[in-house]
Amino acid sequence: MLSPQSLHILAAAAVFLVTCHAEDKCAGTPGIPGTPGANGLPGRDGRDGMRGNPGPPGPQGPPSGITGLPGRDGLPGVQGPKGERGEKGERGAPGPQAFVDPELQESLQWLKHRITRIFSLSFVVLALEGTITKAGKKIFATNGKEVNFETMLKACEQAGGSLAIPMDKEENNAILDIVKRFNRYAYLGIKEGEVPGEFHYLDGTPLNYTNWHPYEPNGKGGENCVEMYTDGGWNDKKCNQYRLTICEF
Repeated sequence: MLSPQSLHILAAAAVFLVTCHAEDKCAGTPGIPGTPGANGLPGRDGRDGMRGNPGPPGPQGPPSGITGLPGRDGLPGVQGPKGERGEKGERGAPGPQAFVDPELQESLQWLKHRITRIFSLSFVVLALEGTITKAGKKIFATNGKEVNFETMLKACEQAGGSLAIPMDKEENNAILDIVKRFNRYAYLGIKEGEVPGEFHYLDGTPLNYTNWHPYEPNGKGGENCVEMYTDGGWNDKKCNQYRLTICEF
């Protein structure tokens, strides 16, 4: 059993403990300081302050500054008086003649005169603004247009000529010059007769010169007209094809 002295000590300790808990001010050893906390976020910008007074003007720049943009054009002024007429210049040298051959010049003048006289006809298509060549006493001309045989025949007749008909090698080469220049086939004034494979001139007379392409004619009655190739050779062809217009005068 505890002695009265021990009980007295326990009672004193209990009173001490109750008193310390109730007052929450127990005296003990100071603790270690804690770690400093992190910095907070920056605050918002404050309101703009009042506008200050303008400062004094700066010094004037050097005279060699950058030139400004040009101004707009002014209104046109009053027209001045007309100047004196200058002296007449010397006469220029004569230009080159279109054709040197006098005989060809004479033939062209006659041909142009004839074309001008009948130009009012509605069917005239040969204006002689295309190519003109000469062979012997014949002149061959084209306007560069392509039509069928019947239209071409009538056009040449209305112009006072006829469809080009080569009567010899020289005339064939003259027509060939036009064909090669335009790179187009051309009908000739030759047609097939009643006998298949027999060709003659438009007036019915037999041919005295031919330049058939190899293995031509071979139409056997189905190709009644004759065309010239770009190599000068002839070929029998249907008359409804469009070919270069070449007339002779």
